[in-house]
Amino acid sequence: MSWKETYSAWKNYRKLEPDLKDELAKLEGNDEALEDAFYAPMEFGTAGMRGVIGAGINRMNVYTVRQATEGLASLMDTLDEETKRRGVAISYDSRHKSQEFAFEAARVLGAHGIPSFVFESLRPTPELSFTVRHLHAYAGIMITASHNPKQYNGYKIYGEDGAQMPPKESDLITKYIREVDDIFAVEAADKDALINDGTLKVIGSEIDKEYLAEVKKVTVDPELVAEEGKTMKLIFTPLHGTGAMLGEKALRQAGFEDFTMVPEQATPDADFSTVEHPNPEFPEAFDLAIKLGKRDDADLLIAVDPDADRLGAAVRQPDGDYKLLTGNQIAAIMLNYILTARKNAGTLPENGALVKSIVSSEFAAKIAKDFGCDTINVLTGFKFIAEQIQHFEETNEHTFMMGFEESYGYLVRPFVRDKDAIQSLVLLAEVAAYYRKQGKNLYDGLQELFEKYGYFAEKTTALTFDGVEGAQQIKNLMAKLRDEAPAEFAGVKVVCAEDFATGKKSFADGKEEKMNLPSSNVLKYILEDGTWIAVRPSGTEPKIKFYIGTQGDSVENSKANVAKFEKAIQAYVD
Repeated sequence: MSWKETYSAWKNYRKLEPDLKDELAKLEGNDEALEDAFYAPMEFGTAGMRGVIGAGINRMNVYTVRQATEGLASLMDTLDEETKRRGVAISYDSRHKSQEFAFEAARVLGAHGIPSFVFESLRPTPELSFTVRHLHAYAGIMITASHNPKQYNGYKIYGEDGAQMPPKESDLITKYIREVDDIFAVEAADKDALINDGTLKVIGSEIDKEYLAEVKKVTVDPELVAEEGKTMKLIFTPLHGTGAMLGEKALRQAGFEDFTMVPEQATPDADFSTVEHPNPEFPEAFDLAIKLGKRDDADLLIAVDPDADRLGAAVRQPDGDYKLLTGNQIAAIMLNYILTARKNAGTLPENGALVKSIVSSEFAAKIAKDFGCDTINVLTGFKFIAEQIQHFEETNEHTFMMGFEESYGYLVRPFVRDKDAIQSLVLLAEVAAYYRKQGKNLYDGLQELFEKYGYFAEKTTALTFDGVEGAQQIKNLMAKLRDEAPAEFAGVKVVCAEDFATGKKSFADGKEEKMNLPSSNVLKYILEDGTWIAVRPSGTEPKIKFYIGTQGDSVENSKANVAKFEKAIQAYVD
């Protein structure tokens, strides 16, 4: 159907949810907005779906949530009864409609006789991953738009290993979703009836207790934390999201006592009223934490995003101001601490491995190599890190030391199979305590690592292409990069180009090699001076991302190199 026909079907549906009916009435006559809402269904990929809340097949609403859940339920209907009865764990964040969407999903599953385990109130993404594994559920659903602005929500499906659903199953779910002819005809059972007959179980504190027991094991040196944790001043903000309750409990059980939660951001708020972008990658997310940190002379500021899977940090400088660390820098600092502690304790395995994404810094990889650990590069998406963990457990080929992505996501211990900001919160606070005992702070520790391993610098930039034409513009740009492959950036020769869609590594002398990674729409260029540049369309947003990784002989020099290559990329795009 055309977008106008689809819009007409929604407009004339007598039982349309009142808020969606009101929205359509307000949009009447605005063809541009209506076309964007109805021109195509929301894309459902390995990262699920994410979009603006509202009316339309290209929006997050009860009908698109039911349709997505119908896809999962249809897949589960093909399974044996025992597997199907293992059910689905469901959690949700603090966004508009999150709780409603979570229980709508449970109602659709219930109509298929599939049990669900739904949290009584909001919980972080990493706890959902843990819950799938802990309850031996077949799948998990997380209602979240992570760090996106307030008008967004999203829907992610997790597999039985606690990682985001792998491509094979995700493709099948997409197939079943597309087979739903009438989005309004998806059956949803009565919530109270499902609770009464035990098909829908409401869960909560009993899972929190089990998750926190595992988080307790993240602490490397309890004696150090007991000594320094009583007086080390820490500011923590959950940015109006899910991290408050578990973050506070995790810090206290580890032994940190002198920390303060930013009061204006400590309670859930779907409007994120104190920050436009609840993203710990953005400096403005720390504005209130910095104000509080200066008042209290805090050593460290930590922010986690609304679903508590990403973490950012800022460290106090000698002049009393705060310096934000990048995700790559935080990963390097944490990895160095873990490996140093394991080496000193005589427990560093001979087959240790760091797992990171192909667009993450080589800084941590260089540290890992110094400790005799391998680095395994995987495609972007934490499910690929989770796949490696599963492979390690099945083969004993490596021992997992840590996993990370440059986008502020880290995993310390694999009882979770996704990014976990609660684990990272506890470990980073411990690393700060380690340096504090030496009369230093995390920034001092970072400078020591720079001096030892080199001055690494990275930057990610993103171009946004909204609306109906956006997807095509991104495709055109990727096609240009393939058809007119750059031979140099900023006068520095490209010595190797990696196309992860074709699996080919092409060298400047004409030679080619095959890469042993799944197909993905990513391009990466290795330059003569060791710099690398990668290009990747986002899987959840209308953006194309450019990644730069370079090195210099000083902090200033490495930053200048980043700026030089960023300018060259912009010139190429223009």
